[in-house]
Amino acid sequence: MAVVFHSEPKLDNPALIACWPGIGDIGVIAAGALRRMVGAEEFAEIEPFDFFYPKRAFVRGGELKELQFPASKFYFSHGAGRDLIIFIGEEQPAEAGRRYAEGSRAFQMASLVLDAAVRFGCCFVYTSGAAVAPIHHTQSSRVWAVPNSKDLVQQARSYENAILMSDLESRAGFGTITGLNGLLLGVARRRALDGICLMGEIPVYLQGFPIPYPKASKAIVDVLGKALGLKADTSQMDPLIERTDQQIQSFYDSLPSQIREQLDKLKPPPGALLPAERKPTGPITDEDKKRILEDIDKLFKKEPKGD
Repeated sequence: MAVVFHSEPKLDNPALIACWPGIGDIGVIAAGALRRMVGAEEFAEIEPFDFFYPKRAFVRGGELKELQFPASKFYFSHGAGRDLIIFIGEEQPAEAGRRYAEGSRAFQMASLVLDAAVRFGCCFVYTSGAAVAPIHHTQSSRVWAVPNSKDLVQQARSYENAILMSDLESRAGFGTITGLNGLLLGVARRRALDGICLMGEIPVYLQGFPIPYPKASKAIVDVLGKALGLKADTSQMDPLIERTDQQIQSFYDSLPSQIREQLDKLKPPPGALLPAERKPTGPITDEDKKRILEDIDKLFKKEPKGD
């Protein structure tokens, strides 16, 4: 297993932004959008053979010509603010039947990503993903921040539209980050690299919804842009957000009225815009959430499967 370098860019203290797929694909959408905004160029990739099975085999003229594997690519940017290395993995190297990576292969991939970043002078790491939250899809998403060092707590608290995960009342100072988006931060800590995970909020009832949630991705890019002094125009993400909002609203309208009545309790009071004001209009208990998620899961199972 190795990182294959196509070029050797000259970078000045770059920050690493690394993401893999997860709930709502929030992290990879954020990293991909940022890559396009700053014009980042591909310069390296991780060889896939020790991590993945082929996604498909291409056959032409009766002959198998090529095997296609999930990509794990590095991009670089300078000139749009701080120098960046952006890593985007199309898939996590998970064991059979699982979505999130764990164990030795996950640790090896995290180590390869950090090896490549350190090679170019990186000493700060960002990862991102989803924060499943009791919010309504008509609200904007906040960003939950998790630093890997006490020294970064105040920095994480200073980000606009962000909250430290351990400051959430419902978390009682604790939390977890699933898969490589969290593991990479832990491996970075072991290697004395500072890092922060930024997670965009997605409504609890959409965590199994089979479309992306770019509203949360935009919130992450906004935080990253200001934290790193980047010239990033997040309005480019608005058309995708509008399309997915329409799909989500259509799904929401199709729910049985008794489920919608429960979910409507998650709406904030009229005019509440600031994070501190965004308390639900009514109580929704753990039992309510469990029943709602079970009902929504049944609805998904009734839908015909696509390819």
